[in-house]
Amino acid sequence: MDSEIKEEIPLHEEYILCGGVETQVLKCGPWTDLFNDESAHKPKLLIFVITGNPGFSAFYAPFVKALYSSINRRFPVWVISHAGHVLAPKDKKILAASDDPNAQEIEDIYGLRGQVEHKLAFLRTHVPKETKLVLIGHSVGCYISLQILKHAPELPIIRSILLFPTIERMSESPNGRIATPLLCWLRYALYASSYLLLKPCPETVKSWFVRMILQRMNLRGEFLVQNVLEPFCIANALYLGGQEMMDVVKRDDEIIKEHLSKLIFYYGTRDSWCPVEYYEDMKNSFPDGDIRLCEKNLPHAFVLHSYQEMAGMVADWLKDDLSKGRIRFQEI
Repeated sequence: MDSEIKEEIPLHEEYILCGGVETQVLKCGPWTDLFNDESAHKPKLLIFVITGNPGFSAFYAPFVKALYSSINRRFPVWVISHAGHVLAPKDKKILAASDDPNAQEIEDIYGLRGQVEHKLAFLRTHVPKETKLVLIGHSVGCYISLQILKHAPELPIIRSILLFPTIERMSESPNGRIATPLLCWLRYALYASSYLLLKPCPETVKSWFVRMILQRMNLRGEFLVQNVLEPFCIANALYLGGQEMMDVVKRDDEIIKEHLSKLIFYYGTRDSWCPVEYYEDMKNSFPDGDIRLCEKNLPHAFVLHSYQEMAGMVADWLKDDLSKGRIRFQEI
């Protein structure tokens, strides 16, 4: 199955101007333009993946392909990079219409609120209004997913799946206690270090180093991932991380309560960003919610090694919706 996913499932790469910032979008499936598709099999549902931090969409490519395969290739699965976390190669065309509202700049787009607006701008412009949505958030992508539910009630979101959700008390978590002083107090030192070490480094050396990293992680460099060593992208990821530590503090129970029937929470048993204590608090606060604790001991960064298991579970949850009539086949 894994080799089939890697070899046979095409993944289309686009660079678009969204919120005034070049943005990478990976699209799995034959549907790359939902507006101009006149085929009889035009999908009426889109599965939209929102990454954690750093928001390198290329790292999610194996998960996206595995999920697309697990749902029998019935619906498109797209993943978007965070603003400022990916730079387009010089020879890549960046798509943007002259009247595209995404070309308008978003205030503080590299910050947490700006990243929410960035995803909203994409969904409002690149997805038809009648297309139903399944949001899949990972880590801080779960926080962004909840904010989308809060600020865009007009979007036809029928399900939001929150994987390893960092939606509260990030700075108090085991990893947060380590990350907070680095990201909030020593951020500029990290910026300077990355620029001094990486800016003079030749692209050929960066490419070789990235290939070695991917090889050790058993990942394929299917798309450009030199951004992991690009000082501009590193600085934006650190900036976003610092805002996460400061702003993702109190769980927004109002949003959760309002949209509880649409939500699935999936917590890890060994997650140092959202420990089991957070899962137990969530279960106590929302006993009727679909709140699950991982039984497979998957890591927070599941996209690196456990994407197949995670994709299979997500596909099963969506099939449960189908079998219960929440999503009718004839509608999709």
